[in-house]
Amino acid sequence: MFANSPTAVFRAELTKIGTVRSTLVPLAAALVTSVGIGVVNGASARSAIDRGSHLLRSDFDPLDAGFVGVQFGQLALIAFAVLLIGGEYGSGMVRTSLTAVPSRGLFHLAKTAAAATVALVVALPTVLLAFLASQAALGPHGVEMSRPGVLGAVLGASLYLILMCLFSLGIATVLRSTGPALSLLFAFVFVLSPVADSVPALHAAARYLPDRAGAEVMKANPGLSPATGLLILAAWAAAALLAGYVTLRRRDS
Repeated sequence: MFANSPTAVFRAELTKIGTVRSTLVPLAAALVTSVGIGVVNGASARSAIDRGSHLLRSDFDPLDAGFVGVQFGQLALIAFAVLLIGGEYGSGMVRTSLTAVPSRGLFHLAKTAAAATVALVVALPTVLLAFLASQAALGPHGVEMSRPGVLGAVLGASLYLILMCLFSLGIATVLRSTGPALSLLFAFVFVLSPVADSVPALHAAARYLPDRAGAEVMKANPGLSPATGLLILAAWAAAALLAGYVTLRRRDS
């Protein structure tokens, strides 16, 4: 009975994460990618401003520029979430896990809690470092952490990464396969969602897609309020996790 307590199962899931290289690599990649692209983008924007380049967007705001790297770094956390469950299905280890933890609800809850915990530990420093690095690259054109709204945007961006991670975990649990889940989520974030946002007839509806709504918290002039955007993303994540749980209960492993 004690072995299947929520605390014990949660710790077991954390142990899996810490001992499987395939789930650790994306976590490191999230930090490196977010900071690296943030610096490159900040330096490029600084150069464009100093040269008076017409290529710089008229609505450029250094606050927005501070999260460009995070938008790309989220792919690594998406991959982490997918590998967390997809790797178990791919190796067949999910059968062992479900034998050790017969309660599929407890198994799903523990994996979700472990994913959220690790995402939190990674997201906060990643977003903060990426933002500070990009502002340093912007030089005199950057903004300080003391600017109104900056701290809230940094915390909101961290929450955005956590919720996108959980949304991805839910989708991967439904699909039960790493390849299709990664392909679907990457295509959604970088192809389907941007295309929908750029089509006039779909623009209004595109604001309510999970990544688009959640990303409002990282904008200086959001279309939706940051709180509303995060609530919409949270609803998508909850729906995906619920669908994952239903799939886990109804289908054989």
